Amino acid sequence: MFTREYWKSSAQKLRQTEYLALIAMFIAVKCVAGAFYIPVGENLRILMTFVFVASEAAIIGPVAGAVSGMIADIVGFMIHPSGPFFFGYTITAMCGSVIYALFLYRQRITILRLALAKTVVNYGVNVLLGALWSQMLYGKGYIYYAGKSLVKNTMMLPAEIIILVLLFNVIVPILQKRRLIPNSTTVPLKLY
Repeated sequence: MFTREYWKSSAQKLRQTEYLALIAMFIAVKCVAGAFYIPVGENLRILMTFVFVASEAAIIGPVAGAVSGMIADIVGFMIHPSGPFFFGYTITAMCGSVIYALFLYRQRITILRLALAKTVVNYGVNVLLGALWSQMLYGKGYIYYAGKSLVKNTMMLPAEIIILVLLFNVIVPILQKRRLIPNSTTVPLKLY
């Protein structure tokens, strides 16, 4: 994972036509899916875009995933703005893609990997970074936003992990058949 070849293989996806088309499709889907959310308070939403981010990250890796996350966030904001544009949220989108990729790209996908990836994204990115950005934008204290986000992300985590496991049980054979992910993953997904 921390080899030069690992990162280079992800970056090369940005030069290959078939992967560029796939990335463009994922960007479009993430932008459309981002328009549909359930608001649960000031600057807190329930979104389903994580399934597309995780799927894409498993295919294209951290470098291409970060680029895709950045583009999807900016284009998504232009299509359906909700509040002021803030580059911090673009960083959040990039970090989420990179974290999913570190757990899933060129790895044997397991239930534990999916659960750990989602947990790190929820708490490391959504809670810690999200609260920082909300504090910078809206002026209330960091702890206020972190507390609200912590409750929401903790409540959503089990359902989100189950959704990821169900999704990957369906898409892994398809992705393997198209040689988009390694054949080391078996279905149904193993625990670890």
